[in-house]
Amino acid sequence: MSKTKNELEQAIVMHEEALESSRNSVIVDTQDLELAKKELANMNKPELTPLQFDDLQEAIERGISNFDFSDEENYDKEFELDYDNRVTLSNFDFTNSQDLLEVIVEEVQKLFIEAECPDE
Repeated sequence: MSKTKNELEQAIVMHEEALESSRNSVIVDTQDLELAKKELANMNKPELTPLQFDDLQEAIERGISNFDFSDEENYDKEFELDYDNRVTLSNFDFTNSQDLLEVIVEEVQKLFIEAECPDE
């Protein structure tokens, strides 16, 4: 039983519409899934006011400002001699990230009082 040209064209349109509907459903479901994941991740986060966020940013900025980036001991440097007999800096690594972290954490800790946890 062979289908007519009209029946086949209608079947193609029907399948295309079904496919487009499925695509839209996948997009909506994906967006809903991402939103649910984000809400779950944010569920136990403490809430901060805009002023508290500003204070936090300023504390981080102070911590970075208080770190001595000009201290040469904070870096590992490797030099090499080029083919044209010029000395070049071939490697430059920041090695004191822990010290920077500590300076920032000190500034941020000034903003908070540590709560006692009865579980511990």
